Amino acid sequence: MFAAWGASIAHAAGITADKYPGIGRAATPAEIRAWDIDVRPDFKGLPKGQGSVRQGEEIWEGKCASCHGSFGESSEIFTPIAGGTTTEDIKTGRVNNLLPGANQPQRTALMKMATLSTLWDYINRAMPWNAPKSLSADEVYAVTAYVLNLGSIVPAEFTLSDANIREVQERLPNRRGTTTAHAMWPGPEFGGSAKPDVQGSACMRDCRKEVIVKSFLPDYARNAHGQLAEQMRVVGGIRGADTSRPAAEIFMPNRALALATQAQVAPEKIAGAASPRNSAGAARAAVMPLLQKNACVGCHAMDSKLVGPAFKDVADKYKSRTDAVNYLAGKIKQGGQGIWGSTPMPPQSLSDAESTQLAQWLARDFSP
Repeated sequence: MFAAWGASIAHAAGITADKYPGIGRAATPAEIRAWDIDVRPDFKGLPKGQGSVRQGEEIWEGKCASCHGSFGESSEIFTPIAGGTTTEDIKTGRVNNLLPGANQPQRTALMKMATLSTLWDYINRAMPWNAPKSLSADEVYAVTAYVLNLGSIVPAEFTLSDANIREVQERLPNRRGTTTAHAMWPGPEFGGSAKPDVQGSACMRDCRKEVIVKSFLPDYARNAHGQLAEQMRVVGGIRGADTSRPAAEIFMPNRALALATQAQVAPEKIAGAASPRNSAGAARAAVMPLLQKNACVGCHAMDSKLVGPAFKDVADKYKSRTDAVNYLAGKIKQGGQGIWGSTPMPPQSLSDAESTQLAQWLARDFSP
């Protein structure tokens, strides 16, 4: 796929250089090779190399465990990688815990993965999180071998290589768990259907421009299953909400919650509530739909650390800077790592106006 794409880019660049002298140039073979790194389900594109489970464990502890846990079980940052599969699944090629009625709290990567090339390719192009494409081919083989060992797919003494990876493919727990009936994959080149993957007619009328949450889980239902923050799941320590406290106390004061709900349902009533005494609450009400729409509250709480710092801590850190609004607006859009710890914040796809609105709230209008 990428080889053809790379050749097309090189050809287009050559045409551009001929038609518009001095603008653009043909891509070099080295540049094309840098892009052409995908590994297909039939393992076309897989480089030669090898790596053992033991070597992978060392690499994992140094570069992977901080996000995924030493045994791939952590869900503190991402969902768990290992867990939920059995030796019977390895025999049948279908993961029993994916079937209806299974008592599995969370689907792990090894439960869902049907092609080993997917795991190898993703580690190769995207990991580790803070330095993608920094692993050598042998290191990728080693890390892949360690992940497979976590699922008991290969033994601890195993060495994975380009020579035996196809044999290991036949031991994946969910290798028979996919369907090609939808025609989206694998396509005619792999014996799949040639019919279009979309069968219906397009409907692009009356679409909502954005979705706004207009309700919260009622307080009487929050603790129906006990204190979730103190419970441990079968796969990793999944952090739950503090259900002993209403959502309003966790994400914002009751007054701000009322204003936020009112702003969504009856925004014309907000003007009268935004007196000087309630200006901080009105400011929170104004940004809450934006925080919800962009899933900011998934990583940040008002006054306590989640995955990222509390909004209060960010506001306190930068409130004395004269350029705080511009600085924070830029950081929101660009993302970053290191200021608040090793966990990175990816770039956010907000408009300039939205990032400035959030920055203004943090730098000037925030109140705990």
